[in-house]
Amino acid sequence: MSAGGAPDVGGLLEGYGAGDLAVATVASHTAIQILLGAKREGLRTIAIAPPGRGWFYSRMWFVDDVLEMDLRELPAAAEELRSRRAVIVPHGSYVEYVGWRAAMEIRVPTFGNRYLLAWEADQRRKMSLMEEAGLRVPRTYSSPEEVDGPVIVKLYGAKGGRGYFFARDPEELRDRLRGVEGPYIIQEYVVGVPAYHHFFYSPLRGRLELFGFDVRYESNVDGRTFGLADPTFVVVGNLPLVLRESLLPSVLRDGESFASAVQERTGRPPVGPFSLESIVRDTLEVVYFEFSGRIVAGTSVYMVHGSPYSLMYFREPVDMGRRIAMEIREAAESGRLSEVVT
Repeated sequence: MSAGGAPDVGGLLEGYGAGDLAVATVASHTAIQILLGAKREGLRTIAIAPPGRGWFYSRMWFVDDVLEMDLRELPAAAEELRSRRAVIVPHGSYVEYVGWRAAMEIRVPTFGNRYLLAWEADQRRKMSLMEEAGLRVPRTYSSPEEVDGPVIVKLYGAKGGRGYFFARDPEELRDRLRGVEGPYIIQEYVVGVPAYHHFFYSPLRGRLELFGFDVRYESNVDGRTFGLADPTFVVVGNLPLVLRESLLPSVLRDGESFASAVQERTGRPPVGPFSLESIVRDTLEVVYFEFSGRIVAGTSVYMVHGSPYSLMYFREPVDMGRRIAMEIREAAESGRLSEVVT
């Protein structure tokens, strides 16, 4: 095992060549975008589906193979995946249902910096990493007694907002915390509009690419409940967003600062896609409250047609699924696959 509990990538890549690679991902979240992008770049594709869902993905022309299994048993399929020369592309459902510990230890080459998944799974480590990057972050409270205004309580893990809740004052917070099981974090509720920032770090090109923005569509926050239900934050979809252009230089600098902090703390940059999730105040101050160390669901709003921001780097629009496949293919062709997987 290498640092962070992940297997040594050199041994895992034995037998992997440029002409026979497959992209594998869990059949959920952004799988359609990932697998379609891989096929468009000439790579074989494998959908790893939970029981009862394989039929849906088997009907897609760009899915070559469907492996249907209990996702908790995925590590046991590592040898089969390596025999198919598969590279796993992680996403939110992979982290949540396979588990970040299994994601760290599975003996299959994994696109990106899998060490970052362990940081993402712990809300306090997540916030400390963003603070180390010099990003503006909300205040974090250790107990209800410290609270002096509205707060949001977040559970650990990639839950798509499920279980998060809002509290207006310490009394309401104490009452609602009685029903919470498992670890959580209490965070200042920042007033403003949400913006979720998409980035792609390319070791092959030595640059961070700003790839787009989205807004989450959340049940009971964005739904028309008219006071009939308490606010909840379960994500049911995503909407595209074009950010005010004057904010773009500072947003890209924030992404670069975060990438540097990841390099320093994990020994590797945040290879491939990651997201910084923010609230923009009416003063145009950007406050970051989350990060995702892998592709996020909001990138699918640009599927096939590509993000308009991708034209800053390429002569045609590119979506995140295809961008991942481009990096994998080019790395394999140039003998640099070990630089883009862990």
